[in-house]
Amino acid sequence: MRKFFLILIPFVLSAALSADAQTLHRRIPQYSFIREDHNRIQTPSGKSPDYELFLRKLDTLVVRRSGDVRIVHVGGSHVQGGVWTQQLRRNLLSLRYGLDGGRGMVFPFAAASTNTPMGYVSTCSGTWSFSRCLKPQDGTPLGVTGMAVETSDSTASIGIELYERDAREWSPGFTFKSMEVLGYGTSRPVAVLGRDTLDGVFTGRGYHFDLPHYTDWIKLSFKDFPGSWTLTGIYLDRPQNGLTISEIGVNGASTGSFLNCRDFEMDMRLLNPDLVIFSIGINDIQGPEFNADRFIRNYSSLVKAVKRVNPRCAILFTSNSDSYSHHSPNRQGVDSELAFARLATMYDAAFWDLFDIMGGLGSIASWESAGLAKADKIHFTPAGYDILGDLLFNALMESWRQQRKDGISLSHI
Repeated sequence: MRKFFLILIPFVLSAALSADAQTLHRRIPQYSFIREDHNRIQTPSGKSPDYELFLRKLDTLVVRRSGDVRIVHVGGSHVQGGVWTQQLRRNLLSLRYGLDGGRGMVFPFAAASTNTPMGYVSTCSGTWSFSRCLKPQDGTPLGVTGMAVETSDSTASIGIELYERDAREWSPGFTFKSMEVLGYGTSRPVAVLGRDTLDGVFTGRGYHFDLPHYTDWIKLSFKDFPGSWTLTGIYLDRPQNGLTISEIGVNGASTGSFLNCRDFEMDMRLLNPDLVIFSIGINDIQGPEFNADRFIRNYSSLVKAVKRVNPRCAILFTSNSDSYSHHSPNRQGVDSELAFARLATMYDAAFWDLFDIMGGLGSIASWESAGLAKADKIHFTPAGYDILGDLLFNALMESWRQQRKDGISLSHI
């Protein structure tokens, strides 16, 4: 019976997508300020071939059980907290049983004395210093994570456990069997797995580890002292194809911050994304004056770096959420909304207008009153970020359904 049920899944999904997207949509609580009827993925230039390609790949993976799809979500504190991306990840992985392609990029935020995304736990021991892309210390080379931690302490260690805090009944569980430890130094990392201590293979940008079995936890310690090791990221993977979603978030980061990451493009090659969701920008509009031209130049540099890695990678810009500045609605949110639309036009990219969907200028006050945003009127509560994840998922599902309705062939990539 179970085998018969699994065989039917692709046909059920295919029928659902062709008939009614609501069968795969998440129900959004009814709030008068949320413009759910505006919740769609736009293509301001009139077309986005790369986004259409992404939808075909997603269709092939979910319905036909073939291929590999990788998504990267980049932003500031909205993304580092992890709730928004985790809700999107839950929703996408629920499309089909066994869709997990790996947890992707993680970082030991505990060693940097800052918050770890809610989808996993990081721990550390020993003495560490840290640098982030807002203002790199002493020119420390940074990668795609925008963060680095360094130790010269022979007793130092870090741990990563794929345990979701505040897990739901339908939260996915993750395991991995290979690991890339990104970084550099005269010391080197070793993986501690139970009673085993494993050496990695040097790759030029760090060390690769093939583990003897699947695990949801790993500890890294370091050897060859005196010396030091600077760690810039950890990529956790499975040998099977599937869907992988990596969140790249740095509290306080602006578009210019990520341009400080010398190895951004090199690390992006490891991620090899089919879709990059760019949500950087809320920190660009917190100053006295928003410079739209500089904002577009910075984003253009980031988009070009992604396109050098994968010329057919789809780009999805999400506009800034509404926010307050100096106790008043931040009118620069309107200016940045227009800048995002210009960027989407320039690059034939997709655009999700969060500013409009959440209610436009001043709407963050309504989100706060409903318990969905914090008192700073910039950040959301976990319930608010959950809604962002559901709204974005629904918009993606609608564009997927619409592509099928329009008769675009999804059988071949």
